[in-house]
Amino acid sequence: MRRAFAVAFAVAVAGDLASLLADWDLGHTVCKPLLLPLLAAYAVVRGAPRLLIAALFFGWCGDVLLMFDADLAFLIGMGGFAVGHVCYLLLFARHGRRGERADFLLAAYCVVLVATMPLLWPDLPADLRIPVVVYSLLLTAMAFRAARMGLVAGAGGALFLLSDTLIATGIAEWPQLPRPDFWIMLTYAAAQALLVRGVLGSLDAQKAPATAYGESRAAV
Repeated sequence: MRRAFAVAFAVAVAGDLASLLADWDLGHTVCKPLLLPLLAAYAVVRGAPRLLIAALFFGWCGDVLLMFDADLAFLIGMGGFAVGHVCYLLLFARHGRRGERADFLLAAYCVVLVATMPLLWPDLPADLRIPVVVYSLLLTAMAFRAARMGLVAGAGGALFLLSDTLIATGIAEWPQLPRPDFWIMLTYAAAQALLVRGVLGSLDAQKAPATAYGESRAAV
């Protein structure tokens, strides 16, 4: 069953990306809201903790709301993603392990944040400046903490930061790559998938020694 959900998620991602490349709004409207429910279904079948499912749920809320072309929907959608990041942070705090390069990663993310926000600030709409700064701090914290769940989850956190940075540069009306929505969705879908895979892989690895210990005790 989990393979079926994984395949369905991959098909939905491919459909969404193809729709963006083809400027097919209906395809994007259909495929995008399916992404995180399919990924969450895969995670549930894998025995994911509730915090992971909650993070995906609030991410889905953000996905849907950001499809509406309205400032209020954007702000509420950003709030949904923010709550999702809080869920991820709680999850990483509960199950993560401190990495050997934690200090290096913290410094790297701080440099990225400090270098980016002052440049974006004057070009952002006035009513979005504070919300974007607060959200960016939360997102950067999530990306940094994701590394506590291993390399795969850490890569997911970094891609999430990249995806939302692309959105922010678009809001600031900076020069964009061709087909910016394609790159935003590609990095975002990969980010969520890697976070789920990394978290579940890390939890499985943590359970393995405990299971082996229990079996050895039972054999005594």
